[in-house]
Amino acid sequence: MAEGVCKTEEDEGPSTEESPSFHGVGVCKWFNVRMGFGFLSMTNREGVPLDEPVDVFVHQSKLHMEGFRSLKEGEAVEFTFKKSSKGLESQRVTGPGGVHCVGSERRPKGKKVQKRRSKGDRCYNCGGLDHHAKECKLPPQPKKCHFCQSIEHMVANCPVKAQQSSPGSQGKPSSVKGDEEEHSHGALPPKASD
Repeated sequence: MAEGVCKTEEDEGPSTEESPSFHGVGVCKWFNVRMGFGFLSMTNREGVPLDEPVDVFVHQSKLHMEGFRSLKEGEAVEFTFKKSSKGLESQRVTGPGGVHCVGSERRPKGKKVQKRRSKGDRCYNCGGLDHHAKECKLPPQPKKCHFCQSIEHMVANCPVKAQQSSPGSQGKPSSVKGDEEEHSHGALPPKASD
């Protein structure tokens, strides 16, 4: 009985697990360039104008275009779509007449975040920014704390980090000057004063 409900006049051939494809025409209702999806507003199905527009899901992977794939709000599109358990989903989206989609001028924000992350991409052996440890020209260096650069301990056991992150310290180390020198004697050269 469920098969008869799903069948439409456009269906030809025996019923299969996969739902048939249909052709639609409409415009982009909205598209989130950061997430890479949106909805189309279908105004024409299989050449027949619709009384009310119908929403069709669109993912950036289904867009026919070069480079960064997105849609501009209100952009005219043609598409093939199918019915799924989630609703109507586009399978291939083009501009009118099968040309490439125009796309949005907007680009996802967050490129700056990726650039900031790349600063931490450095050699674990010497700390250089221009190469990784497997390409390092120096012999293996002693391991040291990533927080205070001491060779006496690792970051998990760093007393300087523990003091700075304690609730009462408010970001200021509460140690005595001699205590700090003891923990970081391997990282900085001794001062030539006194």
